[in-house]
Amino acid sequence: MSTTSDYYLTQAEKCAVDAATSTLIQVRDRSLRAEQAWRQMADRVIRTEAARAEKDKKAAIAVEEARNSAPA
Repeated sequence: MSTTSDYYLTQAEKCAVDAATSTLIQVRDRSLRAEQAWRQMADRVIRTEAARAEKDKKAAIAVEEARNSAPA
């Protein structure tokens, strides 16, 4: 996980705590919506990082295969 996704998840946890400790319905609802948004942003970053890593891995394999199949 990156610093960005860690930050997003930390913010989501803060919002979850705020929601759990709030006595006002509007504040609780706002905190729950914010928590959901932070978690969605973190998930998006994590998926993007995983896709990028997979793409880089495939590119490295392709380069290695091209290097091995090149005539000497």
